[in-house]
Amino acid sequence: MNIIPKITPIYQTSVFKFEDLDAVQQYFDEPGSRYLYSRNGNPNSDELADAVNRWEGGAGAVATGSGMAAIFAALMTYCQAGDHVLCAADIYGGSAALLNQELARLGVSVSYVPFEELYNLRPYVQASTKLLLCETMSNPLLRVVDLRAMATECHQHNLKLVIDNTFATPVLTKPLAYGADLVLHSVTKYLAGHSDVTAGAVVARTAEDAARLRQIGTVFGLTLSPMESWLSVRGMKTMRLRVAAHSHNAQQVAEFLEVHPTVEAVYYPGLLTHPQHVLAATQGHGLFSGMLSFRLPDDVAVVNRFMQRSQRFPFAPSLAGVDSSCSHPLYTSHRALTEEQQAALGITVGLIRLSVGIEPVEELLADLAHALA
Repeated sequence: MNIIPKITPIYQTSVFKFEDLDAVQQYFDEPGSRYLYSRNGNPNSDELADAVNRWEGGAGAVATGSGMAAIFAALMTYCQAGDHVLCAADIYGGSAALLNQELARLGVSVSYVPFEELYNLRPYVQASTKLLLCETMSNPLLRVVDLRAMATECHQHNLKLVIDNTFATPVLTKPLAYGADLVLHSVTKYLAGHSDVTAGAVVARTAEDAARLRQIGTVFGLTLSPMESWLSVRGMKTMRLRVAAHSHNAQQVAEFLEVHPTVEAVYYPGLLTHPQHVLAATQGHGLFSGMLSFRLPDDVAVVNRFMQRSQRFPFAPSLAGVDSSCSHPLYTSHRALTEEQQAALGITVGLIRLSVGIEPVEELLADLAHALA
């Protein structure tokens, strides 16, 4: 019986069998012809990598065990001991922790570039500088980077541009098309989309970098498991529809919060008042993501009351699931930053980040009205 499944089965195996020595030799002589060991490659993790690669328009990709593993793989593609890295000051706290603590211990130094100075890197570039790491939309203040200008500035200084595209997703923006060299994702978030997977992915613009990524993934053991890979691929099949729904709901939530008397500020690129609204509209093809942040008074009691009263935005320190949630950057995602970094970015007690889900938007608005009353 010839069985041809429509959906790729889950290859829940750590190792694959060979008929004889000739078959083993074929594995090494013809890369990609068959599988040996799931750390080196598995049909499910390869399927996910190929899916993300197609979305981003790259030359190859690797699936990793988490978004942090993706960031690590991306940085290791270009860096070794003695090198220097530039990083946007507006960055996910986990990225900063990796750079400040672990890569510094391995001899890779970092300098942080304020958002306003990203397009003039000359004062920050050293002889050993290899790359700039930044986000399409920054976490948590949703500042939007001009990717084409950023790529031009980096390449003028012979730097690689590494973009974390987690907030935007390739539904909104494909950074490789604007000149980025590597694009990474926490697949955990919008790509998988259902808060039931921990995964990451990195996509390369060149075949050479793609091969280096695969080597790093294998040697460091960053490979994603078959089950997580299968779930991620399943989630990606609805990504286009989900991201559009997330963005539609977030736009209405942002407009509601912008005029609420208790709210001091709202950070969402879809608002006309956002400093990079026009850029975001162009790069995002009219969609602005499901992520936003807003500011309440810097009073723990006020923030706690909001969290306790809200039923549709539970305090769950992650993002991008189909169900809405809220997070607190100062207490969770950005607590590893120094107090000086937090103050410079405006990450205070009153700053709350919302991940707007795909529920009926009128229910979300009613919940926010109740929580803020």
